[in-house]
This record gives sequence, structure tokens and C-alpha cells, in this order.
Amino acid sequence: MKILLVEDEQRIADFIKRGLREERYVVDIAATGAQGLFSASVNTYDLIILDIMLPDKDGIDLCRDLRQKKIITPILMLTAKCDINDKISGLDAGADDYLTKPFAFDEFLARIRALLRRVVDVKTTVLKIADLELDQVSRKIMRAGKPIVLTGKEYALLEYFMIHANQVITRTMISEHVWEEDFDRFSNVIDVYVNYLRNKIDKGFSKKLIHSIRGAGYVLKEK
Repeated sequence: MKILLVEDEQRIADFIKRGLREERYVVDIAATGAQGLFSASVNTYDLIILDIMLPDKDGIDLCRDLRQKKIITPILMLTAKCDINDKISGLDAGADDYLTKPFAFDEFLARIRALLRRVVDVKTTVLKIADLELDQVSRKIMRAGKPIVLTGKEYALLEYFMIHANQVITRTMISEHVWEEDFDRFSNVIDVYVNYLRNKIDKGFSKKLIHSIRGAGYVLKEK
């Protein structure tokens, strides 16, 4: 899934991005409120992580601006401010959750998983189609009871396919959700990774799950 991190402190932004990428999330960084507002307006994200203390705009005001623009993406606020009134202001501005610095990274990840589960509206962390299973917590993938090992990008691609199972997924949609903002959409990288995924998910099985839709994109389905 794709996350926008709005954080002006480069060291903290790099630390968070590195940790999230290790968990196989795609992360774009905005260093100012204006950049964050622009990125959220032109790209589609599954989650926005928003620092309150930004150089050009208060994060609470930015959160309010995002909601006024009808951007309903879940927002997790990160800030050194721990006063209860600050938390109330953030939540009232439209944030979905609030975490104070310093924080335990495991708790941070757990809050992200909880917010993302709301996006896909599921009560379980295990995605299934036919005999293929993906556990979003353990990151384990099984087909017909056999484990499948994927790279980080292959995992992100499969997770996106499974969340949108039985729906046609265009290359543009894949580039926006599985790759970062500076991705070259004119390259053939997406097709290459879909083929990598096919070799691991479908090869050796009579029932193929990943299908090409001529002129449109791909779909993950049983038939």
C-alpha cells in the first residue's frame, strides 16, 4: 500500500521511510505542508502520516485543508506535542489517529495496519482468492498450502491485486499504488514484475489467477 509522509525533519523522514519500506510499504515524502497538500491532491494514497510542526503550515490546518478538499484518506498525526488539547484539535480537524514522539516503531506499525484495515473494510488480515492466501500481518503467502517467497515489490504488487481481486487494474493504478512518485510510467517495469509474480504464483498450477486484459491491464481472479 502507498503512504504519504509529511515530515520536515530529514533524519526522521528517512528513518520512517526506511522502516516502512522494510515492511513493504511504498512511501512518498513531502517536506512542507504545501508539498503535502499538492501530493495528496494529485496522487492516490492509502494513508497519510502527518507531522504537526511544519515550516510553512500547521499540520492541523493542513489536515483541515485535506478534508475540505474531500480527501478522505486516513490520516495518522505524528507530533512531539502531547497535550490533550493538541490531540483533540488534531482529531477534530479530521485526523483518524494521533501518535506522539518518541514512539515505539512496533506500535506505529500496528496503528498503520489498523487504519489500513479500515480502508479495505476487512475484519481479517488474511486475504484469500481460490487457494492463494496472503497474511498482511505475518507477510506470509501460501498457495495450496505451499509457501511462496516474494521480494518486497512483488509482495506489494500481489497485495494490491488481492485487495482488488476480480477488478481490472490498469498500469496507471499500479504505478500510483505500488511505485513511488518518481516512477517512470513509460518503462516496462510493471509488466516485468507481473511476469515475476506469475512465475511464482501461477507456474505449476493448472488454474491461473493473474490474467491480462488486452488494452486495459490485469485482473486477479479464479476464472
